[in-house]
Amino acid sequence: MNKTVVDRVGRSVTFTFPPKRIVSLCPGITDTLFALKLEEKIVGRTRFCIYPKGEVETVPAVAGTKDIKLEAIHNVQPDLIIVEKEENTKEIVEELEKHFPVYVAEVQSVDDAFRMIEDMGSLTDRSEAARQLISAIHEQFESLPKVAGERVSYVIWRKPYMVVGKDTYIHSLLERMGFVNPFTEADGRYPVVTAEGFKNADLDYVLLSSEPFPFKEKHFEEFLEMMPDTEPILIDGEMFWYGPRMVEAAAYLRKQLSRFQH
Repeated sequence: MNKTVVDRVGRSVTFTFPPKRIVSLCPGITDTLFALKLEEKIVGRTRFCIYPKGEVETVPAVAGTKDIKLEAIHNVQPDLIIVEKEENTKEIVEELEKHFPVYVAEVQSVDDAFRMIEDMGSLTDRSEAARQLISAIHEQFESLPKVAGERVSYVIWRKPYMVVGKDTYIHSLLERMGFVNPFTEADGRYPVVTAEGFKNADLDYVLLSSEPFPFKEKHFEEFLEMMPDTEPILIDGEMFWYGPRMVEAAAYLRKQLSRFQH
């Protein structure tokens, strides 16, 4: 049967329910669909969809997050394509919706991540599995220790330096743990920051993510030159992905947070 829903940017989407051939163009959503036991219904992904390892590789990569292979997507004949507002571009949505039902999700906070999992369950007739996943994440997140308002920056890019700002899942997660992110006052969700900007931010720690730019310990020196009193820390960026990684992330973050506890 056909089902019509309103997606997270207000578009009406009509598709065959439950969908039997799904293309997901967002890594966290692809991971979520696998966690909902939909592996036999996922027929396309992006090349950045790397979880769950050992399973996702069997699904054809038909796109990046900012580029698509339209012919490859036509070849897998999806009856539903799922994208995410930040991960994918408006142009991609406009091109794909000429040919297929396209549902746009939006994740800008931890609460949005829970809502996305619930939505994926509803879209695919896996609501009970979605509830179980949300419950498992809640259970882990409730035991996260809190820090005492330390000021941090989460750096995602070099040349130019770019950091996590407002209205992002990563900022929401940092805030949930008790951190203060001074760059939420800057324009944009991923603002560019100068050396002067870092110096003026009065940071306790600078978190250097392993992705999308692969920060390493060799980059510590440039931050210590800018901010001698700020400790640089390498962070596994994949532990700040939403979806099923949130269960695994909780243990990782508990371990990382122990250094911030007084």
